[in-house]
Amino acid sequence: MLKPLPVEPYVFAEWRIRRVGIDYHVDVERHYYSVPYRFAKDAVEVRLTARTVEVFAKGERIAAHLRSSGNGKHTTVQDHMPSSHRRYVGWTIERIRRDAALIGPSTAALCDLILDERSHPEQGFRACLGIVRLVKAYGAPRVEAATTRALDIGARTYGSVKSILDNNLDRHAASPRGPGSVAIHHRNIRGRHYYH
Repeated sequence: MLKPLPVEPYVFAEWRIRRVGIDYHVDVERHYYSVPYRFAKDAVEVRLTARTVEVFAKGERIAAHLRSSGNGKHTTVQDHMPSSHRRYVGWTIERIRRDAALIGPSTAALCDLILDERSHPEQGFRACLGIVRLVKAYGAPRVEAATTRALDIGARTYGSVKSILDNNLDRHAASPRGPGSVAIHHRNIRGRHYYH
């Protein structure tokens, strides 16, 4: 005799192990989902379905989100944020800006743009920290040259700067600007390279 069908339809799910960033977001297929800030830097399990992303710590569900496409953006629940975006392991916006400025003016300008474009600047921590940490592998002069090139072409991500360095594009001179021209860096200005 056949048993009755379950009331709930079967839902296919995948499980992944992830580490929460210092910005209390988990990277799942190029989209960042928030968890309560106290889990920053912890290892968690992520359950993915076609529609949802659930995050578990030691078997307890700590966050649930509707699934978004891998667009490099953030999905943040207000309750997951610390009351005043307190310091995470010594990293603050001021420290990131200061460390970027020590590398050079282009690195500082790029990090400023990344932080200013986010609705919550802490969401830019991951990209800025990645750029600052590239100094260990490539040295400050190359990172500064790469961020200069990134600004020239309108690239504003860690991945773009790393790609410039990996492909040695920082070692090639960019197209010269006209005499007396000054580069303007603003999120609404795409630059001449955008359309080519």
